Amino acid sequence: MFLLDVLDQTIKKLKSQTANVITLTNLSLGGFAIVFGLHGNLRLSLLLIFIAALADRFDGMIARKFNIESELGKQLDSMSDIISFGVAPALLLYQGILHEFGGPGSFFTVFYIGCGAFRLARFNITESNGYFTGLPITAAGCLVTLSFLAIPYIPSQTFLFIIIILSFLMVSPFKLKKV
Repeated sequence: MFLLDVLDQTIKKLKSQTANVITLTNLSLGGFAIVFGLHGNLRLSLLLIFIAALADRFDGMIARKFNIESELGKQLDSMSDIISFGVAPALLLYQGILHEFGGPGSFFTVFYIGCGAFRLARFNITESNGYFTGLPITAAGCLVTLSFLAIPYIPSQTFLFIIIILSFLMVSPFKLKKV
């Protein structure tokens, strides 16, 4: 019986951490996206960011389904999101086109990351009422990442505009219904 109790407790502990493992997968994918982006493998970086978005979608769903939501999970999710949807997409777009603008390209890359961090911090200290305040960083990061694919087709100044607009949308006070 002792062995069965230990096994049962182990399974319960593993189950309780399932969402956090998926969240850490999100973070890892974002980290690898950054590393590959720094080494010039921008297409792989793009792919990893989109896979991170899938992981981000599922971690919360699993936490709610198994009733394993926690304050740790909420904080860990935000830490992962700033890597996967703040730093990684900003670096991807910087490496892809924004570096051509010198100082302004660097400034707005970091500005985007700062706005994303602010948005996540605000999210973590407010009550969930069925609405997001401002554009979620996951959506902004996916849009930045998606815009990378348009580099050969639209004027380069457009990308400065995109990153500035998305930065302001993340910190703006508009409400967006959660789905």
